[in-house]
Amino acid sequence: MTSRMWRKGRRVAVSGAGPGGVSAALELLNQGYDVRIYERASEPKPLGGAVLLSTPVLAILRHYGLDVGPSFGSKTIVEFRNNKGHVRAKLPFNEKVENALGIPGWHYGVLRSTAFGKMLEKLPDGVIVPNRAVSGYQETADGVRVLFEDGEPEEADILIAADGIRSKVTEQAFGDPKLFHVGLRVWLAWCEDFGGLDRSVGAITHGRDVQASFFPMLHEGKPGWEWWVVEKSGEGAETPANPEAHLRERISHFADPLPRFLEHTNFDTQVFRWEIYNRPSLEHWTKGRMAGLGDAVHPVSPYAAYGMGMAIEDGYFLARALGGCDLSNKAGVDAAFARYEKERVAYVTHHVEFARKLGNQFHHAPKPVAWLRDTIFDNTKTLEKLITKDYLKDAEVMSLSLKELHV
Repeated sequence: MTSRMWRKGRRVAVSGAGPGGVSAALELLNQGYDVRIYERASEPKPLGGAVLLSTPVLAILRHYGLDVGPSFGSKTIVEFRNNKGHVRAKLPFNEKVENALGIPGWHYGVLRSTAFGKMLEKLPDGVIVPNRAVSGYQETADGVRVLFEDGEPEEADILIAADGIRSKVTEQAFGDPKLFHVGLRVWLAWCEDFGGLDRSVGAITHGRDVQASFFPMLHEGKPGWEWWVVEKSGEGAETPANPEAHLRERISHFADPLPRFLEHTNFDTQVFRWEIYNRPSLEHWTKGRMAGLGDAVHPVSPYAAYGMGMAIEDGYFLARALGGCDLSNKAGVDAAFARYEKERVAYVTHHVEFARKLGNQFHHAPKPVAWLRDTIFDNTKTLEKLITKDYLKDAEVMSLSLKELHV
């Protein structure tokens, strides 16, 4: 067990050492809380390839002490294209957000392990308690008793559930999560830079029922590319025996440069398959002395391109809402949790459900509907207006509200 301080009224237990749990821990430590992150594995390991992080996420990471300068990630102009390369929409930048946060652009590509590894480096020794799988909790008169699959319980003042989509903590709090397969599979991949491409632009590219996309990213400061394929799948769907052959067929009708990325990718070490599950949206993420964040309360469709970033934001907003209050004071905890839910639940639910809606529109539409959709998106600004209204607008308002992170 860690030898770090564990003072009544300051004790925060976190279930799961993923990006959301680590984000919460970093800000809680800044506020003077005692934090223990209980991690099932012997050490936290980032899963998957590269990710896109938005400027408010980078501002939070900068607040934690990370260097988010030019060597951290690759600034990207985002375009939406059809499979022939025709540009349907561009995501505009908001100068007010850029100036307020002091970070140009909106999306930055970075290898997941790089970003998460730099977050872990900021945690003091002893905060992560390895090989401790949280199985549930018991509320006590003045705190919470954290239960484990093996070993004795631990006493804390509050418990944060950051243990993923199959969270034991939030299942106890809210019941069966009713997980369902959203009908999509994602292949996440990355490769080293091979030259000859404009590294300022990334493209989300759609065929009739397949999405194939690419973005520039940095890995330990070195240039590379992230690329992915989203396709229809289902509960118990058969896994392709030869992923490389399968993906070559999937993107064979996509314009250059997409097929080129496969030529420079190691399919044994740089490609990850992800079957997408979700849960019905929750009205509340807290109960008693427990608060959930990230996939434990809102799994995110790949159409949000926002999963890791959203969990990092959750952790920061939860810790910010607590604001250094005495955790022995249940009324103070209740008020903080209510503030956290007010700032995050409706905002995140909107993004999660919008992403799920886009996934259905692009992958499960009948052929006549898909033809009409593509005709409209190819010849009008409808897609750009839709994305700006239902994605960027709320995110920009949220960014401008983070005044303590403004430069």
